[in-house]
Amino acid sequence: MTLDMQETGEQTIQRVLATYDIGHKLRQLRLRKKIALVDLGRHTGLSASMLSQLETGKMVPTLPTLARISMVFDVGLDYFFDDRRRRRMFTVVRKAERLKFPDRADAKSPSYFFECLAFSAQEKGLQAYLAEFPPRVSEDAQPHAHDGAEFVFVTQGELTISCQGEEHILDEGDSVYFDSSEPHSYKGGIEAGAQAVVITTPPRS
Repeated sequence: MTLDMQETGEQTIQRVLATYDIGHKLRQLRLRKKIALVDLGRHTGLSASMLSQLETGKMVPTLPTLARISMVFDVGLDYFFDDRRRRRMFTVVRKAERLKFPDRADAKSPSYFFECLAFSAQEKGLQAYLAEFPPRVSEDAQPHAHDGAEFVFVTQGELTISCQGEEHILDEGDSVYFDSSEPHSYKGGIEAGAQAVVITTPPRS
């Protein structure tokens, strides 16, 4: 899914929040405490109708609303955003769910575009991206650096990586692993650019 498709920013937020299944957690908590919707409404100042819509997922609660409910049940806000299933580290991301972003929002000629391959996974030990590098003739890409390490596997085209004062040309099927705290930049091939899977890891503790 690209940024110029039909999904709006609000729809994206709604879709991401839906993955936490807040309504189901609210209903389970209410039933466990044996509180009726009307009684919960009296405690929170919210209507029973609104609470019902929250439980069925027809409405996504705002943080102030969720804070009121949390106080009534004496739980923290993190209760609604904690997902024990995610802690088993199995999360599927469908192709149509991904969004494509430029390397910098203000870039007139982005060095690359990226899609997060595991955006819905929590407490990740690495970050994985699908990156597209447009063809570049003469202009140089802006170097950047970040803590940790980086692994790049070229799936299509030709990719030039500049690092430690040297340029390295990678063809389809080539890969590289390096210390990403060193300034580095990318440049897609002149004719067709390149595509690659990029994995970054946090610094070792």
